[in-house]
Amino acid sequence: MKLHYLKAVYFFSSHAVEGLTVMNMKEAMFYLLNDYYITCGRIKRSESSGRPYIKCNDCGIRFVEGVCDETVDEWLETDDDSKRNLLVYHRAIGPELPFSPLVYLQVTLFKCGGISLGLSWAHILGDAFSVSNFINNWGQHMAKVNVNSSPALAPRSLTNTAKPEAPSEPLSAKQVNHVGDLWVLANNCKMETFSFNLTTKHLSNLQAKIGSVSAFDSICALLWRAIAKVREGFEPQIITVCRKDPCHDDSNVLGNNQIIRSIKASFLVGESDLNKLATLIANDQDQVCDERNKIEAAVEKDNGCTDYIMYGSNLTFVNLENAGLYELELNGEKPKLAYYSIQCVGDEGAVLIFPLPHGSAAENEGEPRYLVNLTLPEGQVFKLKAELKRAALL
Repeated sequence: MKLHYLKAVYFFSSHAVEGLTVMNMKEAMFYLLNDYYITCGRIKRSESSGRPYIKCNDCGIRFVEGVCDETVDEWLETDDDSKRNLLVYHRAIGPELPFSPLVYLQVTLFKCGGISLGLSWAHILGDAFSVSNFINNWGQHMAKVNVNSSPALAPRSLTNTAKPEAPSEPLSAKQVNHVGDLWVLANNCKMETFSFNLTTKHLSNLQAKIGSVSAFDSICALLWRAIAKVREGFEPQIITVCRKDPCHDDSNVLGNNQIIRSIKASFLVGESDLNKLATLIANDQDQVCDERNKIEAAVEKDNGCTDYIMYGSNLTFVNLENAGLYELELNGEKPKLAYYSIQCVGDEGAVLIFPLPHGSAAENEGEPRYLVNLTLPEGQVFKLKAELKRAALL
C-alpha cells in the first residue's frame, strides 16, 4: 500500500459550523492524536535491511487552511472532479522520508460560511474504513465526547514473516519498478478521474435485469461489462473487489484490514449477461479468494523492500457502503456530501462506490443514492461515458 494514498472531502453547511473556529478544530485534533499517535510518525529505514518503518516520533500531521470565493452549493453543482483536488492538500511521501507527513488536513472556508474538510492519508496507515473511523472520532472530540480507548495498532516485528495459504502469487497485487525514496507510482498512461450519481430509479431498473444481488454487486457487474466493451480486445478478465471485513469492526483499529478478493471470468465479459457477472461477483466462491495473506507473503519475500501496487493492478472495485461516511457530525449535523478517491492508481483503473445522503428514496425515484468514482486511463474515459449514456446512466 506504500504507493497508494486516500483522499476524503466532507462538505458542511454554515449552520453545521456555527460557533466553531479553526482553533476548536485543532484542539480536538490534539486530543485525537494522543490516541492515533501513529499518524504523527515519519518514515525511516532500517539501517540493517533498508526496510521502511514508521517511527512514532510525534512529528505531527500537517494542518492547512484555505478560502474559496464560491458557496458550498455552487461547488457541489460542478461536474469537474479535478476541482476537488483543490480542497485536499496532498504531497507524496519522499524524497526526504523523515520530513514527509503521513496525513494532511485542509479546512476550506466557503463564501457562504460553510466549510470543507479535506484529508490526505498515506494508505500504509490504513484503508478507507480506517480513514472514516479516524475522522468520525475527531468529530466526537469536537462534540466534547470523551474517547478514552487507545487504538489497537499492534506494531509488527521486522523479522515477522507471514506464511501464504497457497504457494501461488496473488492475482490482486503486482510488483512494480523500485521507486526509491519518492513514493509515487509511474503509470504507463495518463489517468483521469470522473464520477456520476446513481438514482433510486437507476438501481431499480438495474436490479430488475439482474435479480436478487446487492446494489454494489449490480453496479460492479454493469461497469465491468461496460469497461470491457471500451477496451476493444483487451477486456479485463480478472478484477479485484475490496470490502469491509466484518471481523475488524473496532472503530479504534488502524490498519489495512479490508477483504481483498480476486475474481476471474472464464468467458468474454463484454458479451456476457449482467446476471452472470453479478452472480460471479456475489456468489462464486470457487473463483473468489481473499488474497490478503498471499499479498503479505509476497511482500515479505524480500523483507518488505520490493514495491507493489494493489489498486489498478487489476480493475479494482471498492465497496464503501459500510464505511460510516456520514457518521461525522458537527453541531449535530451530518455532511452535505462525503467524497473519497484514491491517488496513484495503476493502469487497470479503480472504482469506488459509496452511498449518498438521502431521505425517503421510496418517494423520489430521481433521488441520488450512490456516487460512483472512477479512475481510468484518460483515453478510455470518453468511450466509457458514451457507453454509460447508452445505458441511460449519464
